[in-house]
Parts: sequence; structure tokens; C-alpha cells
Amino acid sequence: MYHLIFKVDFLFKSVIIYVVIYMNKTEAKERIAKLRKEVDHHRYLYHVLDKIEISDAALDSLKHELYGLEQQYPDLITPDSPTQRVGGEALKQFKKVTHKTPMLSIEDVFAFPEFADWEKRIQKLVPRAALDYYAEVKMDGLAVSLIYKDGVFTVGSTRGDGKIGEDVTQNLKTIEAIPLNLHEPSEREISRFLSEYGEAVDKKIFEKRIRDFSGEIEVRGECFMTKKVFDELNREQKRRGEAAFANPRNAAAGSIRQLDSKITASRKLDFFGYALMTDFGQKTHEGSHEILKLLGIKVNPENRHAKNSAEVEEFHKHLEKVRPKLNYWTDGEVAVVNDNDIFDKLGVVGKTPRGMIAYKFPPEQVTTIVREVRWQVGRIGSVTPVAVMDPAYVGGTTVRHATLHNLDEIKRLGVKIGDTVILEKAGDVIPKIVAVLPKLRTGKEKEIHPPTHCPACGTRLVRPEGEVAITCPNKKCPAKDKERMIHFVSKKAFNMDGLGIKIIEQLMDEGLVSAPADLFRLTKEDLIDLERFAEKSATNVVEEISKRKEIELSRFIYALGIKHVGEETAYDLAKHFGTLNHLMDANKEDLSKIPNIGEVVAESAAEFFGDRKNQKEIRDLLDVGVRVKSEQKKAVNPKIAGKSFVITGSLDSLTRESAQQKIRDAGGDVSSSVSKETDFLIIGAEPGSKYDKAKKLGVKIIDEKTFLDMLK
Repeated sequence: MYHLIFKVDFLFKSVIIYVVIYMNKTEAKERIAKLRKEVDHHRYLYHVLDKIEISDAALDSLKHELYGLEQQYPDLITPDSPTQRVGGEALKQFKKVTHKTPMLSIEDVFAFPEFADWEKRIQKLVPRAALDYYAEVKMDGLAVSLIYKDGVFTVGSTRGDGKIGEDVTQNLKTIEAIPLNLHEPSEREISRFLSEYGEAVDKKIFEKRIRDFSGEIEVRGECFMTKKVFDELNREQKRRGEAAFANPRNAAAGSIRQLDSKITASRKLDFFGYALMTDFGQKTHEGSHEILKLLGIKVNPENRHAKNSAEVEEFHKHLEKVRPKLNYWTDGEVAVVNDNDIFDKLGVVGKTPRGMIAYKFPPEQVTTIVREVRWQVGRIGSVTPVAVMDPAYVGGTTVRHATLHNLDEIKRLGVKIGDTVILEKAGDVIPKIVAVLPKLRTGKEKEIHPPTHCPACGTRLVRPEGEVAITCPNKKCPAKDKERMIHFVSKKAFNMDGLGIKIIEQLMDEGLVSAPADLFRLTKEDLIDLERFAEKSATNVVEEISKRKEIELSRFIYALGIKHVGEETAYDLAKHFGTLNHLMDANKEDLSKIPNIGEVVAESAAEFFGDRKNQKEIRDLLDVGVRVKSEQKKAVNPKIAGKSFVITGSLDSLTRESAQQKIRDAGGDVSSSVSKETDFLIIGAEPGSKYDKAKKLGVKIIDEKTFLDMLK
């Protein structure tokens, strides 16, 4: 059996939950064998053939799970495990190069509590040491080794399997950022270096070596492709009718492994050095980077010293914020124990140095296992399958549930209970299962069968003609009422802060609320004796509800939960009719004439407002003091009117809802997804997958400042 252990860390007033999954030894052995085979398959495609079938993030998740299981059962670790080797085999087309010091891999963590656990582990090995770090940008490129003999670039090689790489000297020589001769610093430069970083080196060794380049000097670093060059390359690939590269890392790897160096030269690759393997008397990793600069090796200007783990976390947040503006791709940072003596004492575990860690951004894709499927009744009666999975940290949050939408989606994915799946979450997008990994099946997986009766009220379910969802036809189904009430108080509707799902369920179970108007009749005395409520919390809830009595027409329409009427359609209806009375008097023909309103939506809205129960519900809301503001005509901004906008990431000066409203007020349209019809993508901090899709489609991308200028 497996057991879930939740570790909870309180960090800057937020809670991060991450999970360790324990299996018995027999189960772990079977799972480990399957994971090794799957990881080996994808690593071979990725490192040897430069091909990908799943994302880097999904592969990282598989490796992370394998590493965790092997740590639980160290006796199950074998020499051929993917965790015990670094990369793929050298390509046969190139001469092999043996690395004098292996090019090792780095252990990954995805959240600060995992970083803190790593720090505790290494601190036990050096209990009296004060740990500081050198924080580096983790580049998304190809690691290479450069050998300089007597100061001249002689041999360049890829990492390969960590011990043996490929000789790609001629190709590396085409990269302008890699010097063909090491820079010989002047006495003035040496003096300036010693005045700033003298404590970071053994001066005697340094002064002798910096003036004498005889013998071998090895530099290691990352070859990468800038975003601009990557976009140009893919446009050229498309023009020639050839397949586009999946990401800059793949493009860089493919460019370095060209047999014709002219092709490599045309790809305009770049390079950052990150390690000096030769002894120049450096005492710290920061000192190594400064010596690299002195030797004429380009290093990343974002890298910096971190006095402690808090500064490592601060750097991580900084990188997340500036990530969209950087001209290269990065998936996190690398934190290296700065003191070289301590780093050496910590040694190596398997093929991983203990003294460094890759602290990655929350992955947008991870792998997890579907344990069961629950069927959830929505506000309009649609019964939706929801996958319950092993908790997974993805897109910055811990996720355990993901909608499977409907039976057609289950069939398309081919998902079964017990399957290992790829879970995706980007930005504010709802988590979804995007693929199944059938090779990891054990034979114990179970087919997913839909229910025949409503899980809430027991009514026999139906599947309306032309629709994919199965539906509960019972108008008095308690689950529908609950979901409609939750929708009514949600952020985009009445925005009643403090009335979460649990509170709504409690109020309905106690019989205090059965319709939206009942919320506005609640008193402090009604709430004060309920569980979870004290006098102050009861007062706060009643005051919050009272503050929401005045509402814009578009938000009121959305709050009613009309089938097929989302946020944008509600805005279109409000803009066209202007007042609630005009909208309620409209028939299907009136509704069908509105731009962006199709026949299905028109019929649904007309049916809703023609229903006596819904009419009474609206009258009751008005009777308890709800005031629906009429839609005012607004001045049209020619820069925005008629244009379609999508927003991704968090904005600094205004909320996303406020930005959307400003676009609508100026005559523009807002969409939740990027398409060919999108005119502008507004990007804030930490943009999601919409940013990549917009680039692919050629949609104009603007930042917050440009957007605010357009509004003026």
C-alpha cells in the first residue's frame, strides 16, 4: 500500500504543501522498473536523437518520482538507473572525448521547502560551516566543455553521458561569444580584480596562473539560442516547409550537432561560462565566475552572491518576475555552495554533487496517478467527471483534482483509473490532464464508467441530443442549487468575499439560505451560533453581503448562471440592452440580432427570462434591496475599439478584472484564450502558456506600460 505524507511549510504567510508517497518494497520495485524504462526511453530521444515526445517538465516529474523512490529504498538502486547516469551516448558521427572530470547532473527541487530540506541535509555533513551560495540562472541550452591549451581554444565537447562527450570543436568555434584565445589581463586589470576579490583567491597561485596560460585550462558553460534568433529560425523553417523546433534548447542542441559548421554558424548561438575547472587559486564559486570574466569568458550578468537561503529565494522570485523580459529561456536557478572547500567536502552522491541544487520554477506539466473518478453536478445540471489524483505540485500550486470534462474527452485521452498521466497547469488555467503514459500500466487499471443516476438526487441521467454532457433533468436537484449559489457569490459575479464553498454549504444545510435573495436577509444573529462563526466573523459576513447590493448589469447577468452565458456574453447583453427591464422584455428574435450572440445562446437566455421561477428570483433580489446599475454609454478609444485582447500573468498597477473592464469600456473585446483573431496579448509577471502560443501565432505582445499608454 502507498501512504501520503503531507508536509506543510509556512512561508511569507502562505502555505506550501508537498507530498511524499510511500509504497511497500514490492510495489516500489515494480514502479521503479517501469519508471526507469520510461525515463531511459525519453532521455535517449532527448539527448541522443534531439527528439521529444513529452515536455521537459513532464520528464523531470518522472525522474523526480524515481529519485524519491530510490531514496526510500537505496538497495533498489542499480548502476543502470537513469539517476546514476547523466546524459545519452555520444553520437557516432563525432569523435569521442573523455572528460577528465565528469560533467555531473544536478538534483532538482521545485519549491522552497524542498530547498530548505536539501540545505538541512548538507548542513549535517558540515555542522560548523556557515553556508552561503552563488545563485546562477539555470540556462535552457546545451552544456559544453572548452579546453584551452597555452591559452588557445583547442577542444570543445558536449556533456554526452557525463564521462564521454562528442568533439564539436569546429562548431563551437563559430560562436562569437566563445573566445578563440583567452584574454591576457593587464596588470591594471589584475590589480583591480585583487582589490575587489582578493579574499576569494589564493593570491600566490592566482598571480602565477593568471600570467601563465601554459598547459590546459578547462572552462564549462552553456550554449544557448536567444528568443529572437529562435523565432527567426522557426519562421525560416516554416517558410521552407520544414518542422519547427520545439524549444530553444532543442534548437541549440541540433545546431551544435551539425556536421557542417556553416549551418551552426548560421544559427547565431550564444554562450555563458559557469565553471572554471582549472586551479587559479579560487576559494569560492563567485571567485571562479570573476576569473572567467578576467579571462574573456562571457558570464551571465544576472548571477549573484546569496548570503543565505533567504537570498536564494529572493533571487528565485526576481527571476520569475523578469523571466518574460530576458532574451533567453530559463527554467529556474542553480544554487551552489560558494565556499569551494566546503563544496569539495560535501562530495558526490551517485552522479550528483551534494553542494549544488537546481531550484526550478513550478513546472507547468507534471506526472501523477489517477486514483478515482468522481462525478460532480454543475449549476445547470451537467454531470462532469473529476479525476482524483496523487497530489502534484504544478504551476505554483498543489493539485489533486482535474476535470475530465465529459465522456468524449475520457475516450479521446484513453484514460483509466490507475493510469500515470501528464497534468498541465499554466498561469491561471484550470489544471487538466493532457496525456496518458500507457507504458507505465500494470494491468490493474480500470475503465471509467459513467453513472446512470444523479449522484446528488438519484434522478436518472439523460444525454440531450447534440450535447456531449450527461445531465440531471431534476430542476429541484440540491446539487444544482448549491453550485448556482456558489456561482452567484463568486468573484466575477457578486464577489462576496468570505463566502466560500464550505460556508455556502453550511448555510444551505442549516436551511438559512435556499435562494440568492436569502443571502441579503441574513443577520448576525442567524450566524453567530453556527460552527466556524464568532461574533466578529458573523458581523463581517453580514457587512460584506450588504456592501454588494449595488452591482453592474453585466455582473448581475453573469451571476444568474444562465446556460451558455459567460462573462463576455453577459457584457454583450448588458451593452446592447442597457437596463435589466429591457433585457427581461426581449424575446429570442431580439436576442439573435446581437453581434456575437448565436442562436443557441439566444434560445437559452430567452428561455431563462421566460421562466416564472427565474422571474420571481430576480424580483426577490430587487425586493431585498439589490440595485442593478444601468449600462452607461462610454467614449470609444480608437486604439482599442474593435480589437481583441487576452491577458496573461499578473499586472502591477491594476487587477486583471479592472484591466478587462477598461478594455470593454473603451470598445474592445476580451477573450480568455489566444487565437488567430487575437489582436493583442498583454503580459504581466510570470506569463503562462498563452505567451508561447501568441509568439507562435504572431500575435502582437505588449507589456503593461504599453497597454496603459493605449488607454490614455
